[in-house]
Amino acid sequence: MLTTKRKPASVGVILVEEFMKPLGLTQVALARAMGVPRKHVNELCRDRRGLTAATALILARVFGNSAEFWLNVQRRTDLWNTLHSPEEMARIERATPLDHAA
Repeated sequence: MLTTKRKPASVGVILVEEFMKPLGLTQVALARAMGVPRKHVNELCRDRRGLTAATALILARVFGNSAEFWLNVQRRTDLWNTLHSPEEMARIERATPLDHAA
């Protein structure tokens, strides 16, 4: 399980700070390169849209890295958010472990 108290960098933060800013890319330019509407990029940058496998593959193609890189960023964020949500943790704790000895 994820044990860190510090929230991991989100897809939006990584996208903007590590890729767009250093390359001087605007949301419009990135949307064009990705072949998606600007709203799609804006929602990714603002963490208003979760990353799908298809978007991870597109970002990997655009930036020359891997879909796994992008999916791992999303996975870390999703796990942290779940582990720090009282509602989600209550739901998880209601689950009953199966007895594997039987």
